[in-house]
Amino acid sequence: MPYRRISEYGVIGDMHSAAMVSRDGSIDWLCFPRFDSPSVFAALLDDANGGYFRIRPAGRFQPDHSYLPDSNVLAASFRTDSGVATLTDFMPVAEDMTHCAHEVVRLVRCQSGSVEMELEFQPR
Repeated sequence: MPYRRISEYGVIGDMHSAAMVSRDGSIDWLCFPRFDSPSVFAALLDDANGGYFRIRPAGRFQPDHSYLPDSNVLAASFRTDSGVATLTDFMPVAEDMTHCAHEVVRLVRCQSGSVEMELEFQPR
């Protein structure tokens, strides 16, 4: 897989860590559960051995992504010949910062038609 331009990424975070999510549904950078923790996914730096967590349509698709208004919630849209699916990514932020859940939430929803999805979980 070729390296992506940095402009093809969005960032989600919980004020303790952050993940870089590509527009085609791959988390390619995440130190977890804190910024100073070892990386779990690092394909951004090492495509062959860095690790990633990818959710995307199984066939050909046109990707797009944007943040939901006034939020750090990233929504990717995948348009295929058979339908449209949305992948929503975020890391919940707790009001009490000392009790943060340290979670990455990834929600997939089919908006129209039928879309077969694939999931690849390859931590480093």
